[in-house]
Amino acid sequence: MQKAIIGKKIGMTQIFDEAGKIVPVTVVEAGPCVVVQKKTTENDGYEAVQLGFGDIKSKNVTKPLQGHFKKADVAMKRTLKEFRLDDVSALNVGDIVKADAFAEGDIVDVCGTSKGKGFAGTIKRHNNHSLKDTHGTGPVHRHAGSMGACSSPSRIYKGKGMPGHLGAEKVTVQNLKIVKVDAENNLIAIRGAIPGPKGSVVTIADCVKKA
Repeated sequence: MQKAIIGKKIGMTQIFDEAGKIVPVTVVEAGPCVVVQKKTTENDGYEAVQLGFGDIKSKNVTKPLQGHFKKADVAMKRTLKEFRLDDVSALNVGDIVKADAFAEGDIVDVCGTSKGKGFAGTIKRHNNHSLKDTHGTGPVHRHAGSMGACSSPSRIYKGKGMPGHLGAEKVTVQNLKIVKVDAENNLIAIRGAIPGPKGSVVTIADCVKKA
């Protein structure tokens, strides 16, 4: 059965495996999450579950969302995420999903919002080359360069790598291995790095492309 959970990135550390090798891991506080809504093929045209994570005071929740939680008869949650799973029959509204839904050795995809880098040039944003730093390059060695000829095509092609806002976008890292699960403290240690700063919300789900 497919699994998914919402969590909070705690930070990175390292642990030792059975062979004594150092394994770099990211620790995620995964759950507990509550099933707020269940979508079915009959009612919605597809199957999915909506999970809620993180406590919040009711005064900070909009009235439409307050009604949404009251209809489900669950506590109000800060973050709501929907997951399309192959089989949702085992989950019902009000059920609690904890870190022990996953096990050591599982391969997962982790989705989060990457760190915002502000306005960046083409070298940092698109990995462009800079001009040579010698012999009269002048003050333009990090500029974007030629944009396109004046007569033809008389425009800039779509998709041209330009300076602009870098980061703060949805990023998914695929095929990461779960190294350790601490069900008592709702912690999951995932091998490698995942998107976002410490304290940011991430989702963990079974991988869609097995390596």
